[in-house]
Amino acid sequence: MVEELTPEEVNERVQKGDVRVIDTRPPAEYERGHIPGAINVPLGDLPSRVPDIDWDDTDVVCACPVGQSSKQAAMLIQSYEGVEDGVLVASMSGGYEEWDFDLETGAAADA
Repeated sequence: MVEELTPEEVNERVQKGDVRVIDTRPPAEYERGHIPGAINVPLGDLPSRVPDIDWDDTDVVCACPVGQSSKQAAMLIQSYEGVEDGVLVASMSGGYEEWDFDLETGAAADA
């Protein structure tokens, strides 16, 4: 079972800088607006990109349009052996549909 954080909880943690957001939407959607600091890794690319991401001891939250595919992404990341024990890997409930906070625009940053 994947833990879920509300958009409010995710926003609070983004403001503190103690969470990494993985945005699983296509690059065009990401560029139109994403959670500040989010890394764009489209869901279809995630299995091949997981080993390339530096998974330190920072908690991870996956975000998608409605909070469904982000659960799959979180399960995949949780199962990766490079993610340390004790690191929270969660899904943002309701996805971007429920996000009422500021968004950044522009091209994806590298992981």
